[in-house]
Amino acid sequence: MRFVDTNVLLYAISKASDEAAKAEIAIDLLKLNDLALSVQVLQEFYVQATRRGKSDALSHDQAASLIESFLRYRVQSNTVSIMRAALETRERFQISYWDASVIEAARTLGCDEVLSEDLNDGQSYEGVVVVNPFRASD
Repeated sequence: MRFVDTNVLLYAISKASDEAAKAEIAIDLLKLNDLALSVQVLQEFYVQATRRGKSDALSHDQAASLIESFLRYRVQSNTVSIMRAALETRERFQISYWDASVIEAARTLGCDEVLSEDLNDGQSYEGVVVVNPFRASD
């Protein structure tokens, strides 16, 4: 199973011409059945997708509807144990707390990969490997 980071969801809805290749990749990824995400990812998606001043910002209803559709994947809740593990991972790997929380949510769900462009492509965080699905389109 692969864990989807927020940037994949955001590219899937992007209307920006310079992100067209990434949008296509993201849309294709979201057609797969072996994906998982977390409540944190869904929260980040909502905040970024509806951000004021964004030229292609979604309305509350549009974003909420998409979040409902993303619930077809396995979703990891925010828990105290994930928070504690993320604090340790943040310190061990010197990454942001939020990235560490993604790694630990993925680990909790049994995911081997995190699909993201926000971390080092190919890096293993004690068995959870980051894969940048957009590297070919950069």
